[in-house]
Amino acid sequence: MAVTLTKGNSFSLKKEAPGLQIARIGAGWDPNETGSTYDVDISAFLLGADGKIFDVQEPNAGENSFLFYNQKSLLNGAVVHSGDCRTGGKEDRGDDEAIIVNFSKLPASIQKVVFVVTIHDAQAKGQNFGQIPNSWVNLYNEEVYQNDPTKKLAFFELSEEFSVEDCMIPVEFEKQNDGWVFNAIGAGVDGGLMYFCNKFGIQVA
Repeated sequence: MAVTLTKGNSFSLKKEAPGLQIARIGAGWDPNETGSTYDVDISAFLLGADGKIFDVQEPNAGENSFLFYNQKSLLNGAVVHSGDCRTGGKEDRGDDEAIIVNFSKLPASIQKVVFVVTIHDAQAKGQNFGQIPNSWVNLYNEEVYQNDPTKKLAFFELSEEFSVEDCMIPVEFEKQNDGWVFNAIGAGVDGGLMYFCNKFGIQVA
C-alpha cells in the first residue's frame, strides 16, 4: 500500500523500497470546475553539498544540473523527463508529466535531486495552485511501474499545501548515510521558476 506523505514527512528508499535503482516521480493535475486548464511543469535541479547545482564552477553548468521539458535528459540518462503536458487531466488521476532518476548513474557529488513544479505563464494568466482542485506527486519504482503503473510507493497531495503560490518544491531526494530518502518539502513561492534558478546558482540570461 502506498504511503500518504504530508509536509515534513520522509520515505527511506533503503527501508521502504529495498533494491530500488530507478525511481519515477509523477506529477498530475486536473482542470478546475470551470473547465479552466493549467500548464503545469515539473523540473529537477541536481545539487551538491553546498545547496547549489553540483557543477556550478563549470561553464554552462545548468546543462548538466537542470532538467525541464526543453532539456529532457541529463548525465547520459541519469535523469530523464517524460515530456511536456500543457492541459492536465490526461487520464483519471493518472500522472501528466514524470521525471525518472537512475541513482546508479548519478555522480557521487550530487547530494540532492530537488523537484520544482510551476505554472507556465502564471503571472500573465493570473493563475496559482490554489485554483487547481487536484494536484499531486507520486513516487514509483520505475521497473515495477513499467509492468503495473498503479503500484505507487508514496504520494503527496499538493492542493492541500498551497494556495496563492505559482511555484513550489513539493518533494526531493536527499542522500543520507544509509541511502536515498524521499522528502515531502511543501515549500512554495510566488515568483516563478526564475526564483529557484537564482537560489540554486543557475545563471539565466
